[in-house]
Amino acid sequence: MFRKILVVCVGNICRSPTAELLLRNALASSAITVTSAGLSARVGESMEASARQILEDHGHCAEAFTARQLTPDIVNEADLILVMEKEHVKQVLKIASHARGKVFLLGKWQSEREIQDPYRRGKAAFIHAHALIEDAVSSWAQRLAR
Repeated sequence: MFRKILVVCVGNICRSPTAELLLRNALASSAITVTSAGLSARVGESMEASARQILEDHGHCAEAFTARQLTPDIVNEADLILVMEKEHVKQVLKIASHARGKVFLLGKWQSEREIQDPYRRGKAAFIHAHALIEDAVSSWAQRLAR
């Protein structure tokens, strides 16, 4: 049973906080906690403005958020780690090689789909990333809420 889920991307200001919020909302009736961190986090920064706006446009309250750096301790605490790109799996395993069996793509159930970073690529890239994250989160939530 998964109790602690960690979502990881690079800066921890766009994709992972979006997925964290959506997955936390989808699993609100369970005892599962969801957090996020970045491989090269923009530590202390809030969510990127476009990512936050798209969440709010979809009816979600983008609560106060602060980016944090992924550490071995954070990896150890998580029961399941969801990443955005295949390269992220490798980078997480460099930090904590023993995490091998608990790191998966967020897009696992969409044919191992990767979700590219929308940072500095314009609003359309953020809208696209949000749609992919929403789809992937829905698939994970259905499986985790059982």
